[in-house]
Order: sequence, then structure tokens, then C-alpha cells
Amino acid sequence: MAENVFAAFAISGQGMSVQRMRLSATAKNIANVNTTKSIDGQPYKREVVIARAIPGSPFEEELDSQLSLSRTTNDHAPTAHPGTYPPDYRVLKVATTTDASPPRLVYDPSHPDADESGYVSMPNINIVTEMVEMIAAQRAFEANTSVVDSAKNIARDSLEI
Repeated sequence: MAENVFAAFAISGQGMSVQRMRLSATAKNIANVNTTKSIDGQPYKREVVIARAIPGSPFEEELDSQLSLSRTTNDHAPTAHPGTYPPDYRVLKVATTTDASPPRLVYDPSHPDADESGYVSMPNINIVTEMVEMIAAQRAFEANTSVVDSAKNIARDSLEI
């Protein structure tokens, strides 16, 4: 029982860490929505957080076996064997990268960074997309804190038995 509670803490902790990174990237994007020149002289590029399963992890293997539908029965999970996985809960590989989409061109001949045609290369950031990303990351963070709180309550209640 204790191993499962600590597994819930570890997995939810990873989830909160990823969501914190997403919120940080979104804040940077919103702060730089009008940055036409970064250190390299180009417009700011949108920052994106990518989370992937570590190849060969027990989670990925089980997910692949369940999604293959090769052994579907009335049990819904014929190959699942609870409690047989090693206590390695690092299922995510997280990286931050930049969005490769081209910059937005805005016609403003009075801008100091305008080209000879009067267009300014603005960052590839859509403020509505960033707000949706921020709300989604916030809700996912709150869901992970609820899981931690529930696991804590289960552990506390099991000690009272």
C-alpha cells in the first residue's frame, strides 16, 4: 500500500513539474509577444514544452499492449498484471523547444525594424492560443494537486484503521 501511495506522489509530482514548465513557457511567450529582435537579431520564437514517455518504460510497454487490440476479451485489460512493475516512475522525458513556424508579417512602415516594404517580422505567437495553453496547464496542475491530496488522505485514513 505504501508503495502505491508514494507512486501516486511521484507521478503527480512529475505532472506538476511539467505543467509548471508549460506555464513558464506560456508566460515567456506572452511577455515577448511584441519582441521583434532577440539576441540573434530575429523575432522571438514561441517556446513549446514537449513531454514524452521514456522509450521502453513499463508504462509505454503496457500502453502499447493494451492499444494493440490483439488480445481483446471481456476483461478489457487481459495482459495487465498489477503490482509487477519495477518501482521506476519516471515515465516522462520533458524538453523545451522553439516553434519553427514563420514569423507574422505586420505592415508598419513607421516601425524601426520594418523592412524596405514596410513589413515588420513579429513573433509567431497568437495570444489566444497562449491563453488556452495557460488555462489547460493550470487545470492540469490543479488535477495533479488533487491527486496528491487524495493520496495523502488515503494514507492518513489507512493509518487510522
